[in-house]
Amino acid sequence: MIKNAETVKKIETLLKAWGAIQVEVTDNSHLHVGHEGAKSGGGHFAVEVHSGEFRGLSRIKCHRLVYQQLDELFADGSIHALEVNALAASCLA
Repeated sequence: MIKNAETVKKIETLLKAWGAIQVEVTDNSHLHVGHEGAKSGGGHFAVEVHSGEFRGLSRIKCHRLVYQQLDELFADGSIHALEVNALAASCLA
């Protein structure tokens, strides 16, 4: 789906602009066909984010940081659901 491919790119761009060292986005929307969120067109995504910003933070605080960076995509309905794996980057480049 073109819309979801565009959303994947936006997710990557927003997180890297924020300072993430590595971002991997998976579109899981196909697993949620028929789900209420899928009916409105919002995608279901999983992200793995490596950032030095996560060092020393709780898992919840890390997830909140990721959600804050993607707020506009939640607001415009591009993202309905997001699974986050936030990792503190140390030696990644």
